[in-house]
Amino acid sequence: MSLVIQKYGGTSVGNLEKIRDVAKKIVSDCNAGDHVVVVVSAMAGETDRLLKMAHQVSDEPSQRELDLLLSSGERIAASLLAMAIQSMGYRAISFTGRQVGIVTDSAHFRARIKKITAERLREAVENGITPIVAGFQGISEKGDVTTLGRGGSDITAVALTAALKADRCIIYKDDVDGVYTADPSVVHNARRLKKISYEEMLEMASLGAKVLQSRSVEFAAKFGIPILVKPTFGDGEGTLVTVEDKEMEEVLVSGVISDKNQAKITIIGVPDRPGIAAEIFGRIAEEGVNVDMIIQNVSERGLTDISFTVPKSDAKAGFRITKDMVAKIGAQDVKLDEDITKVSIVGVGMRGHSGVAAKMFAALARENINIIMISTSEIKISCVIDSKYAELAVRVLHDTFNLGKR
Repeated sequence: MSLVIQKYGGTSVGNLEKIRDVAKKIVSDCNAGDHVVVVVSAMAGETDRLLKMAHQVSDEPSQRELDLLLSSGERIAASLLAMAIQSMGYRAISFTGRQVGIVTDSAHFRARIKKITAERLREAVENGITPIVAGFQGISEKGDVTTLGRGGSDITAVALTAALKADRCIIYKDDVDGVYTADPSVVHNARRLKKISYEEMLEMASLGAKVLQSRSVEFAAKFGIPILVKPTFGDGEGTLVTVEDKEMEEVLVSGVISDKNQAKITIIGVPDRPGIAAEIFGRIAEEGVNVDMIIQNVSERGLTDISFTVPKSDAKAGFRITKDMVAKIGAQDVKLDEDITKVSIVGVGMRGHSGVAAKMFAALARENINIIMISTSEIKISCVIDSKYAELAVRVLHDTFNLGKR
C-alpha cells in the first residue's frame, strides 16, 4: 500500500459542498488501497477576511498575533473535512501543526521548519485513521504559534512527505489543473506544461506564480521529492515538478509571470560613501522586510539615488524605516510607488542561448512599455513596469517566445 500526501488548496475546500466532495474523493482513494495523509489550506477567502479584520483594529498588527489569528483558518477547514469523512462512516482525525510536531524558528509570519516528529501521524496511519493536517502552521521552540508564509500549506505537504518518507506528494488545485506557460485568465492560449524542473518552478513561484509556494519547491528539490500538481475534480494529468532533463533544456522560455504584489521605494540624494548600502539594508533586514530588486544610480556630485522593491505587504514598514533613516544617513527624501508590476520570463534553455534579454526588451519597446528596473539570473529575466501595462506585457511576451504554439 502506498503512502500518499494529498494537499487541498483553499478553493478546493471553499464551501461545505466542496468539503463534502473532497471527503468523498479521499474515501475513494483509501478504498482503492492507499494510505492517505491530507493537508488543507483555509477555505477560500478566509485568510484575507482575517487579515482585513486585523488591519481594521491596527495599522500595523503584531506578527505574533497575526500568526495566532491566521492559523485558525486552516484549523477550521481541517476539522470540517474530518467531520465530513466521519459522517460517511470512515475514521478521520484533524491535527494542528503543533499536534503533528512541526517545530519552527520564531520568525513570525514567515517561519521556517526546523524539525518534524510526526509521531501522531504515523500512529493514526498505522491504526487505519486518515489524518487531516491544518497546513501553513507550526509551533516555535518557545511554544508560540507560527505560520509559514502565504501558501505555506504547500510547505507543510512537502515537509510531511519527507518526514514520513511518503511515496507521493500530490497538490490538488480547484482553480487550475497544472502549471501553465502564463496565467490562463490573462493569456487565452496559455498552455499546460506536462513537466517542469524544480529550478524553473522555483523561479516562477518566487516571481508571483501562485500554483506552488516557492519554499515548498525549494524543500522538494532539496529532498528530491517529485510534486504532482493536479485538478481536484476531474481526470486531468496535471504537471509534474521534478529534476531537469535534456528535453526541458531544449525549450528557450517555459513561462511568463507577472507579480502586482510589488512596491518600489526610492531613497533620493543618498551620500555616495562606502558602507551606506549596508547601513540601509541592514536596518531593513532587522525589521524583517524582504527586499527583492535593488538599483543604485550613477553618482553625481557625491549623491546617488537607491531604489528597491518589496512586497506590498511590507511597503508601509519599509517606507517607515527608510523615512526614519533619511536624516541619519544624510539623504534628501524617500518616495513610495505601489503602482508597479514585475514581469518575468523563465526557462532553463536560456543558459545556452544568447539574445534572450534583447528579444524581451524589444518586444516591450514595440508596445511603448517603459522598463523601470531590470534583474536577471541564469534562467530568468525580470522587468519592473507600470501596473497598467502588466497584462499587455504578459500577452506580448507569451507571443514573442511562441509559448502557445508547442
